[in-house]
Amino acid sequence: MIEIFYKEEGHISVSNTIDSFAQLPRKDVVWIDMVNPEGEEKRAVEAFLNTAIQTRAQAEEIESSSRFSETDTALFANTNFVIPGPDEYSLETVSFIVTEEENILTTIRESPIRSFTILQRRLQAFPKNYPDGFAVFVSILEQRVDLDADMIEIMSQEIAQYNKKVSLGEDVNEEFLLDINQLQENTMLVRENVVDKQRMVSSILKSEICPKQMAEKLEVLLKDIASLINHTNFSFERLEYLQNTVIGIINLDQNKIMKIFTLVSLLLMPPTLIASFFGMNVYFGNFIADSIWAVIIIGALMVLSIVIIFLIFKIRKML
Repeated sequence: MIEIFYKEEGHISVSNTIDSFAQLPRKDVVWIDMVNPEGEEKRAVEAFLNTAIQTRAQAEEIESSSRFSETDTALFANTNFVIPGPDEYSLETVSFIVTEEENILTTIRESPIRSFTILQRRLQAFPKNYPDGFAVFVSILEQRVDLDADMIEIMSQEIAQYNKKVSLGEDVNEEFLLDINQLQENTMLVRENVVDKQRMVSSILKSEICPKQMAEKLEVLLKDIASLINHTNFSFERLEYLQNTVIGIINLDQNKIMKIFTLVSLLLMPPTLIASFFGMNVYFGNFIADSIWAVIIIGALMVLSIVIIFLIFKIRKML
């Protein structure tokens, strides 16, 4: 799917067919947005921009040197957009191409992204705020950083809720620990994504293609990204502390259980020994044999041994 946003009589119009390239002047085109494009659409855009479009493999390249590049006529940038899910977060790779002469923005992605849809509506509602493709590019980055900040804030609230559960002494089990681990994974994913944007924005600021009027916005955006990195670092530290606390509580609970089993075993050892001794097939003559006192005396010895072991534990404060 392709959407072409171009200037027409003071407002922004949209075309969904590559046949429009034949009638549209390059100076009027602001943004070409491609979602899971077909080969024919890519070739048409390449012919219109007179520049090559990166493949999916190039866009997903993780080396920092490959995330940003530029030629004499165009700027190429690749970054990931975090897509929040019910449990896990996923990444959607987006490629940006900005041509130098007309400042036409071209975006390539594999699936719809809500922030793009919102910006497209703003572009048509307030066309004066987006005079060229670079302005649209910076606006996408600003909106993406705002959404990342919202996700970080939501994760901070989740961390606070987990802390509250631990403070209130609610049930802490293996599932609770797995939830914290998943939250750690999401936090690391968001942090890596924010750092990736930091590198990209820094590279754009160094580019000669970057308009001077946009440099100030990018510098402010860079400061916002730095604050988000600090926030994610703090959140990750809180999660590590929370995880260690939960593991400590689980270990204490397990120690209490083992302590009970140990105490019961020690309490029953002397009575078991006494019962085993008198249960041996040995002749004792008339010693308490065939007497009701035999059961009473043996029972008393067993109870006495339990009391002695219990008092020893009590005195040594092992209970």
